[in-house]
Amino acid sequence: MAAKNTLPRELAPGVFWLGDCLEQPFRGKVYHSYNSAFLIVGTEASMLIETAHPKDFPVLEQQMDKVLSNGTAPLKHLFITHQETPHSGGLGRVLRRYPDLTIHGDISDYHLAFPEYVHLLQPMEVGDAIDLGGRQFVATEPVIRDLRTSMWGFDTGQRVLFPGDGFAYSHYHWDGHCGQVAEEAESLDLVDVSAVFAERALYWTMFADMEIYVDKLQQLLVDMDVAVIAPTHGLPILNLEVTVPKAMEGLLAGKDLVFSEQATAEMMRAEVPPH
Repeated sequence: MAAKNTLPRELAPGVFWLGDCLEQPFRGKVYHSYNSAFLIVGTEASMLIETAHPKDFPVLEQQMDKVLSNGTAPLKHLFITHQETPHSGGLGRVLRRYPDLTIHGDISDYHLAFPEYVHLLQPMEVGDAIDLGGRQFVATEPVIRDLRTSMWGFDTGQRVLFPGDGFAYSHYHWDGHCGQVAEEAESLDLVDVSAVFAERALYWTMFADMEIYVDKLQQLLVDMDVAVIAPTHGLPILNLEVTVPKAMEGLLAGKDLVFSEQATAEMMRAEVPPH
């Protein structure tokens, strides 16, 4: 089995990929997926995107220390795309380690879990920006929502989009994909793994006209002139022209994949004679 590549990894100047893999058994195979976090380093302040999965905090802490110990701007802000364990489940541990962080995004109910940190909660609306020095972090529309409170983000310095559950897919540990960007994982069937992830994690996409969402995604990428896509679940995308069409095809294929399998299973059950 191939060895896992290590993070942190600098995806673009001042943008670091953090996290660790989560193993997911599915259809007789073990897929790996990321619950990634990202660190944006400005000249005046650094910002953490997501808290990663709670189990990953010891790894995340080491990775952050490695980046922040190199004379970078201090960590002052945290942005979370939405209130789900792989995205915000590490919030308590992050705050105990960095108790002065301001917390941004749709912060609707964090005060219920962490009343002692109410003074750090700063809600954002689409279009709101945080100046990190030399670059801004801007809250953007969440085209693919997991929860009502979902929100995406964008780094103006290197034009990096942080889409949370958008562009979500698993990868193959046995082919050495861990720590690779999408374009390096040459054996990855991106259409298939995108469809599988949509079926397992975003089941509403099985009942929606995904052409509408694909069109909105593509328009967002154009309007914001996105250069890098850094999803929470999935390998980062550095070559949008090559990889985005495959991810879009996977979103569109999810419904056909699920319902064709269901139809096949029903036919097989119907053909089994009664005992």
